[in-house]
Amino acid sequence: MTDQQLIENTISFVKRTLANAEGGHDWFHIERVYKNAVLIAQGENVNPLVVALGALLHDIADSKFFNGDETIAPKMASEFLLSQNTDSAIIEHVVQIIKNISFKGGNKEQTFTSPELDVVQDADRLDAIGAIGIARTFNYGGFKNRKIYDPSIAPNLEMTPEQYKASTAPTINHFYEKLLLLKDKMNTKTGHSIAEKRHQYMEAFLKQFYAEWEGIV
Repeated sequence: MTDQQLIENTISFVKRTLANAEGGHDWFHIERVYKNAVLIAQGENVNPLVVALGALLHDIADSKFFNGDETIAPKMASEFLLSQNTDSAIIEHVVQIIKNISFKGGNKEQTFTSPELDVVQDADRLDAIGAIGIARTFNYGGFKNRKIYDPSIAPNLEMTPEQYKASTAPTINHFYEKLLLLKDKMNTKTGHSIAEKRHQYMEAFLKQFYAEWEGIV
């Protein structure tokens, strides 16, 4: 099997698996991350197959939708790649990307590093900011029936990964607890350059949001 055939088979598998997924974590999220990863990889010394598979499989079973279970996604990805007779070293690398890609409140030390993870992580984080990031954030907030904003509930930047996972804070808080932090956590030059523009867009959105909240505009 060629690398391209494996990628195409993986795309089909992900589309089937995420057919009924929440709008911010569906196939289109995966597709955007995949495109971002391919773009960023052009300027990095990486294995393009690992980058492609990591991007396509990184959210195959997001723990948010599986009672916080972080073991399901690596297991599903590994079983699928085994069914495709993928090289064991590539499978292990992709599994490590899945296990280490998540933000988790920004307060958990990453236990695995690689240039390929750097690329996929940047691609995933880019989809969490800017116009798409804003849309995804409010989509998920609505999905979880959270308040849009509550001035009496301050953002918490000191959450443990467990507290971050269990948080029910208003959606606006998520900008401060994650989205606005991502620009400075980018791994690659390309990722950081794109993140700068998307970060500015979010800052402008928040300025407008608060003005409308106070009835100023």
